[in-house]
Amino acid sequence: MTSTHFPKFGLHRSVHFHELRKVMGTSKPFDSSAAFLFEVPGSNSSLVVRELQIDGTRLRTILSRRLLRVLALLCGFAMVLAAPSRPAVAQGKLEAQYEATLAGIPVGRGAWNIDISDDQYSAAAVGGTSGLLKAFASGSGSGAAQGRVVNGALVSANYNASTTTSKKTEAIRMVLNNGAVKEYVIEPEPPVDPDRIVVTEAHRRNVLDPMTGSMLRVPGTGDPLGPDACRAATAIFDGRMRYDLKLDFKRMETVKAEKGYQGPVVVCAIYFAPVAGYIPDRPVIKYLSAARNMEIAFAPVLGTRILVPFRMVIPTPLGVAMLEATHFITTAAPPRVAKTN
Repeated sequence: MTSTHFPKFGLHRSVHFHELRKVMGTSKPFDSSAAFLFEVPGSNSSLVVRELQIDGTRLRTILSRRLLRVLALLCGFAMVLAAPSRPAVAQGKLEAQYEATLAGIPVGRGAWNIDISDDQYSAAAVGGTSGLLKAFASGSGSGAAQGRVVNGALVSANYNASTTTSKKTEAIRMVLNNGAVKEYVIEPEPPVDPDRIVVTEAHRRNVLDPMTGSMLRVPGTGDPLGPDACRAATAIFDGRMRYDLKLDFKRMETVKAEKGYQGPVVVCAIYFAPVAGYIPDRPVIKYLSAARNMEIAFAPVLGTRILVPFRMVIPTPLGVAMLEATHFITTAAPPRVAKTN
């Protein structure tokens, strides 16, 4: 199949925020070359053009489609370590709720559930616009991923996601086998753009889906919360764009959710490198490729060596875009023991 999709967390250009100016209390026109780091526009489809040239109506498309996808597919710039490691020593679950803000203004909320066992995992998320934004830009989204746990590493098998706005509903489905994308489709199918770098079959090998790519696997037997967690790089294919992501250690912090987790997180810088499925002249691609101030704070899923995003911060010309957990409830279960006679 040849349909395409879009990656996580990006910027939108040529923006006139008529409605947002009212919310932020300014009457001056705002024309930004980069704004709203909630999607990397990977398509030249009419939907993305609308997102890149926002009036009041088009703002609805961006913030409902991408904030929801951000909340539903959560932190696609995070990644799973692909290096071989020892099997997980137990099972763990996570029930988390997140809030997305821009310049301190709430713009979205979502929930993420993860279940990791000895030999398989599943993750599902839902999200929607919230706060003042919901008054003029409503929408919803959901996503899910399933796969196997092989020698402690997460191996994608199935991925699907959908978003709904007042203008459009879009769905994506992918089937993977041992890191290779076997099937992928977006409905409705976006138009072909001749300026886009073609995604080849080779680009769709040794990759992760975006949701699996948001769970960071730390090999070894020591404390997973440390500098070594950020020494990672991986390849992600989201249905439209193939891109590499790299983490570098920045610092350790202590966080406290409104409900649930209180404790240390490891903060990693994150760097974006497009490989295929993108248009090189897009300012958003150039901006993200050059950005050196994006970061993710990872917290542990108890009973596993998996870390997941607790907070993501991306500075933008409109202010800081942030996705942060308000509830982060994680529990561990003992590993399954083989029955003996």
